[in-house]
Order: sequence, then structure tokens, then C-alpha cells
Amino acid sequence: MSEIPAKATESEDPSDGARTRGAQGPSGDRPVGDAMWQSSPPGSIYDYIKVASFSIGPDGLVDQWSLRAEQIFGIPADRAVGMDPIAAFIDPDQREQGQRKMAEILDGREWTGVVPFRLPDGPGNGRGRHGLAEVYVMPTRTEDGEKAAVCIVVDVRTLRSIETDLAASQAIFGQSPFGFLLIDADLRVRRANQRFASTFGGTPDDHRGRGVHDYLPRGEAERVAATLRRVLETGDSITDMHITGFLPGSDERRHWSVNLYRVHSGSGRPIGIAWLGTDITARRAAAREAAAARRNLALLNEAGARIGNSLDLETTARELLDVVVPGFCDLATVDLYQGLLMGDETPPGLADGSGELRRVAFASAVSEAPFSGIGDPVAVGAVHHYPFNSPCADALRTARPRTVPGEEGGLVQSTLAVPMVAHDTVVGLAQFARTKGSEPFGERDRDLAVELAARAAVCIDNARLYRREHERALILQRSLLPPGDPEASGLDIACRYLPGNAATGRPSEVGGDWFDVIELPGHRTALVVGDVMGRGLRAAVAMGELRTAVRTLAQLDLEPAEVLSQLDEIARGLGAPGGVQQATRAARRPREADLSEVYLATCVYAVYDSVTRRCTFANAGHLPPVLVEPGESALMLDVPPGMPLGVGGEPFEEVEVELPEGALLALYTDGLVESRDHPLDEGLQAFVTALSDPGRPSPGRRPGGAEAAPDSSQYLEDVCDHVLATLDTHHGEDDIALLMARVQGLPAESVGDWTLPREPRSVGRAREYARAQLLSWDLEPLVDTTELLVSELVTNALRYGEGEIRLRLLLDRTLVCEVWDSGLVQPRRRRARDTDEGGRGLQLVGLLSAAWGSRRTPRGKTVWFELPLPGGDTGLTDPAEALLSLF
Repeated sequence: MSEIPAKATESEDPSDGARTRGAQGPSGDRPVGDAMWQSSPPGSIYDYIKVASFSIGPDGLVDQWSLRAEQIFGIPADRAVGMDPIAAFIDPDQREQGQRKMAEILDGREWTGVVPFRLPDGPGNGRGRHGLAEVYVMPTRTEDGEKAAVCIVVDVRTLRSIETDLAASQAIFGQSPFGFLLIDADLRVRRANQRFASTFGGTPDDHRGRGVHDYLPRGEAERVAATLRRVLETGDSITDMHITGFLPGSDERRHWSVNLYRVHSGSGRPIGIAWLGTDITARRAAAREAAAARRNLALLNEAGARIGNSLDLETTARELLDVVVPGFCDLATVDLYQGLLMGDETPPGLADGSGELRRVAFASAVSEAPFSGIGDPVAVGAVHHYPFNSPCADALRTARPRTVPGEEGGLVQSTLAVPMVAHDTVVGLAQFARTKGSEPFGERDRDLAVELAARAAVCIDNARLYRREHERALILQRSLLPPGDPEASGLDIACRYLPGNAATGRPSEVGGDWFDVIELPGHRTALVVGDVMGRGLRAAVAMGELRTAVRTLAQLDLEPAEVLSQLDEIARGLGAPGGVQQATRAARRPREADLSEVYLATCVYAVYDSVTRRCTFANAGHLPPVLVEPGESALMLDVPPGMPLGVGGEPFEEVEVELPEGALLALYTDGLVESRDHPLDEGLQAFVTALSDPGRPSPGRRPGGAEAAPDSSQYLEDVCDHVLATLDTHHGEDDIALLMARVQGLPAESVGDWTLPREPRSVGRAREYARAQLLSWDLEPLVDTTELLVSELVTNALRYGEGEIRLRLLLDRTLVCEVWDSGLVQPRRRRARDTDEGGRGLQLVGLLSAAWGSRRTPRGKTVWFELPLPGGDTGLTDPAEALLSLF
């Protein structure tokens, strides 16, 4: 409040005293208009406007100087009192006019005007400082009755600055594109701008005195009011506070972003809160759209990473549901056509919607009970079909998604029935459901569901195609393996074959592992185990070709090393366009074959003679055989590994080993002893340990201590099971082939062996030896036939062979007769003409025997024939009829 000099207490206004007295109450108590006379609190207008006062005595000099005057003019009172204001503050060129005005004032005349002034030189004033003041001069009288004056001075420049600030403030407040409120300490609106009024209706004055409860729902209003009180109390501003409410007359939910800060007076006293708000409803909607787009993109990325990791139909369907529940929907199911699961071919085009489907997957974030969307619930694994006129059948028929509304009173709000289409083929139906209370499916959700179902459908179709190829390759591979339980003379055989991933249940490509048991003449047996490098149908086909070649070469009765050499040439020919011949020609020049067409394989080929119990091995890069002698630990045979088949250029070596009676021989592929978790060395050691384990089955004991059956083949089966259970055979990374043989050589009494001199009488002797031996074996029905055929073979040896003659009879599952000589010329059967006297001996052998042939030996050749034993399925041929058939 401005200061009035104490001496200037009398006013020339005669009513002033009455006004003062009238302000007192009738009983002298506190004035009735007390509020008008109390001190102005800090923050009044005088805190902003520079107002000062001083008085001028009868002599025209300053006799009173207020503190405000000191602040405006910068002159202390002790210096200002007694100063001539005209001389001190007015420029010389205006002093004359100032003297005239002073005279008029001292003559009792009031004056108001704007006066330019300068500050006198002095400490703190500097030089040449000018100002502009609005002066109000009021005449007064001193105690002695002399005329004086009181001057009220206002700094015009400060006043104009305040006017400018007020104009700017009004412009900002009124022209702001944001809703602007000034809220007082009682949290009532003191002022609103036009933008706020246009949003909530009415004029800005209509909003005076309102509170936040007049604009917002109760809960939101309470939250905002608490925030306003906190801002008013602490002074902490609030930025981007989101508020939700409704506009008058509208049910549309709106969103605002509000900034709040406390407003202070000039003296720093809090007087209210400034509210600056903007409508962000559109921004929120755009943010939700962007968030939904990011969420959908993340869902698609997750789907790409998680769906299709398995080539199994059911697993792929479950992977789809793992992605969508609960990120996209609350419940979901997948139905696939039953024919698809059964391996039937699905023709291209759209399904008719009436086929049988099997529910292969279900997922729920709210309930474990399966739902069908239409009709009764369908359990996982159940086969069902949709009514022809149902939305689901329509979706399958048209290959377009359909929306199925939820049932009244049910859990589901709505369901999206999305056909799973891959390569223009509908493979099934996916249903995505949201429960009541969830956000309903929108167009964007519909598109996302179609994309997810399409991705899963492609993966399922790939799995279907892979399953078809895998099953075909597996059928091909199994058809190329020995059927049933192989049999061999002087050996008990047990074998196991496990396709890759058969133990884990996951589909996998078939491999090129194979084994074979081939019966050779003379009660000998060829044991073969091989592994074509690579997987899939290509490897299976290559395996079939090599196995067929092995059987063909084995029938030629070649030595094991020679068999592998021929196989090596054949394997090289598999990767050449012209076959073996082309591969042979290509070997003469630098080979630049495509590596994808190179066939490599490992193989071990063994020939076992049941008479001598000797086994000859040849190895082409395969793992060594394992031998377990009775009462001894298992050991790996030292067989030179050689190069794999298909490499070429290296010879193969043979190793001959005598196998004791009752010994176990094991041939196997690397899938049995090698995996990612078990290196080859560890696997081989584990295999040897398993065969040496005292706990393994033995001919007199079964696992667990039970008595063993006398069946030796069952004993071998138990050993195979023991090995597979002991080793890590569940990795499923590669095929596993295991061939085990138990040695049981021919007993000496089952072998007849004679050496005959090279003379005509040896033919008769051979017949006598054969007759006596057969009678000792109780094979009288075979005597006549055997005598006739032995006579023919010995006669041929005498006529066309060289050196001494050896006759051998072998009795096992069949009767085998062998005639040995030192000649190298192989007998050749020819068709004799009607007029020929000879040439019918080998024809007769072919007619009367079950099989016959010849083979080379290290010292010549062997010609043999085989007869079935009496009582078997194969009947004997009558010699008389056979002789008559020759003519």
C-alpha cells in the first residue's frame, strides 16, 4: 500500500472526515467495513506498480520523502529533503514551465500529468538516467495553515510494462488452442478460455465457480481433485496427466492430456493452479492402432519362430495354439481332415466342408473344457464333422473366414472360424474365440487370424508331404531289408533295425543303413552290414541298389575283398550319368562331379564257413566287428578299415578269423554307438562293455536270474534287447542296424569228406561212399538220387578236371554234395540235341537237385548240388521221370 507522509494529514475534501467517522460502529466496536480498512495482503496490485509519495512545503522544497520514493528515484530521504524538485529532476529546458506549475500548485490547485524527469548525479544513479512519471499533486496545508502539496508518483514505464504483460497474457489465454483454466485455492474455476468453453459448452463466464466434479465422472473427479490439492500444496507440476471423461450430451469416451502447475502472486504467495489441457482421443486411438499393429507384428514374428519347427501334423497344430493363446484369443482349436491324417492324397481345390475332421489340438486360457463353437463340445482326438449349413462348414467350403457369435449365457463372446489353406488346398479349420468381457474381434484381428492360419497350414501341408515321403521311403527301405528272421547254416541269427527318430516318436528322414544274411553254397553264409551316407529317399534307393549288388556278387561266390572292390565300382557309378561304365571312363581323367551326386557308403562283408568255423572279413570304412568268445570279454576285431565305397583307387584287405563254438559276432552301424551327446569312442566302449556285461543274457540264464529256454535264437534276441536297452539308442539322430550271430559249427558227424584218385574206379567208389554216408544219416530216400548225381559230377571231374578229386557231403537243413578238383575251367550246361550221345549230365543235375552250381577255390573249382531233406515242404523229383524228360 502506498505511503502518505505523516504531516499531510488534512484533506481539503470536507466530506473526508465524515467518511472516516461513518466507518465506526455505533458502539465504538470494530468497524462494520473492517474488510475495507485492513492491510492489503502480499500480492496486491501495489506489488507490481511502483507508486511513491512525497510532500512539498510552502517554500516549494521537499519536506517529506517516502521509502517508495527512495526505491523509485534511488535518493535517500536525508538527501532528498530540502531539495528543489524542479531543479533536481527536471531538465533545464523545461524548468521554467515546471516553476509555473509549482506556483499554481502552491496556490492551491490540483494537477495531474505525465512528467519526464532525470535523476540527479549521485551514488547508484549513474549519469544521464531518465524516466517518465505520472504525477498527481494534491494541495494541502501545514499546521501553521500555510499552503503545501502532496505528490503521488507512478513509474509510467513500469505501468506500461504491466499493461503489455496483461495484454500478452490475455492474448495467450484467449487465443490458446488448448483448454486453459485458472483454478483458485478452493479448486474452483476462476477463469476459462474460449477453447475450453467451446468444448464443454457455454461461454467462459458460465464456467466460473465450477469444480472438477462438474466435468468428470465421480471416480475420475476424485483422482483429479486429489492431484490438484497435491500440486497446490507441494508446488510440484504435473505433466501429461491422462484424464478420461465424456462431453456434455455425448456417450463417446474422450481422453485429455493435462498439465498442471501452481500460480504465484508477485510476492510469491500461491494463489491457484493453471490447467492446460488438450484432447488426445485421436492420438490415443492412433496409439492403440499402432500398439495393435506392433502386437500383431510381434505375434507374426513369434509364429514364424515357433510354428513349423516339427514335421509332425499334430505338433504343428499345437504350436499354432501356443502362439495365439492367450496373446490373441482366450480359446482356440484346430481340426484337420481325417483323410489328411491317414495319409490320403488331398486333391487341389476347396474342400466341401462335409468331410470328417479330427480335433488335434485345443488350448484355453480360462477353462480346460473343450468347446466346439457350434453344437456339442468335441474332445481332442475325436472325429466329427460340421453341419452343412453351419458357419464352420461354410468356411471350409468357401475357404473364407466366418464369425460365429457366442451362445446366449455362454462363456464365448464370438469365434473366428478360419480355414487353413495351403497351396489352394483346405487342410483343416482353426477356431479362435474370445470370452465375454474381452475386446471383440475387429477387421485387423480377422486379417491376423487368416495369416496365422495360413502359416500353420503351409507348415502342416509340408509335414503331410514329408510324412508321405518318409513313409514311402520307409516302406522302400524295409522292403529292401531281409524279411522275417534270417536263417543260416551253423549260425543263430538275431537282428534289429530302428529308423531314425523311431524311439522318440518324431518323424525323420530314413537313412541308408542295411544288413543282410546271404546263404552261400557249401553251408556258408555271408553277413553284410552297410551304411549309405546321407538321408532320405535318395539314400534309401542307393542302399537298395548296393544291397542288390551285394546279393548278386555273393551268388558269384567271390572273395570278400573282391566283392567290396566290385561294390566300390558300382557305388562310383551311382553318381555318374552313364553308370558304372561312365564312372570307369571318368576315372581316367580329373573328376569334377557334383558333390550332391556322389554316393559314399561303408560296408563290412564277412563269409562264414560252418564246416571249418572260419570267417573271412573285408571292411570298406565301416566300424570293426565285435567278437565275444565264451567266458571272455568282448573285443573289437582288428580288420583293416579300408576306404568307403565310392571313393575308389584303394584295394581292400581280408582277415580270416577262426570262431570258437558258441562265440558271439556283432556287426552294427554307427547309429548304435554315436550321437551328439556320445562321441564314437565312448559309444564303442559302451557297446563292448554291454556285450561283456556279466548281467547280459547267457544261454543258461535270462536277465533277472530266470532260467533260460533251450531255444538258442531266443537267447540272441535277449542279447539284442539288452544291448539296445543299455546303450543310448533313443537319440533318434540316425538309423540303427544291429546283426548278431552265434556260432554253431557243423558237427563232425554231419560231414563226410573223401579224397579220390584220378582213375575211372573213383566213380564207383564215390557212389559207395555216398550210399554208406546217407544210410548212416537215415536218408535212404535220397540214396538213389544222390548216387546218380555224384556219379555225374565225379565223371565230369575225371573227364574235364585236373588233379585229385575230393568228395564232400554236408548235412544241415539240406544235403549238400561237393566235388572238388584242381581244374580252373567252370562247367557250363548246354542243351543237348536229340541225336547227341552226351551233354545231358548237368541237365540231369539241374532237374534232380534243388540247386546246383560251381565256384572257384584257391586250388581249382568246386561243383556242388543241394537236395532237400525228406519230410520237408519240397518234394523229391523221381529220377526216372527226370531221365525221360531229357528225351
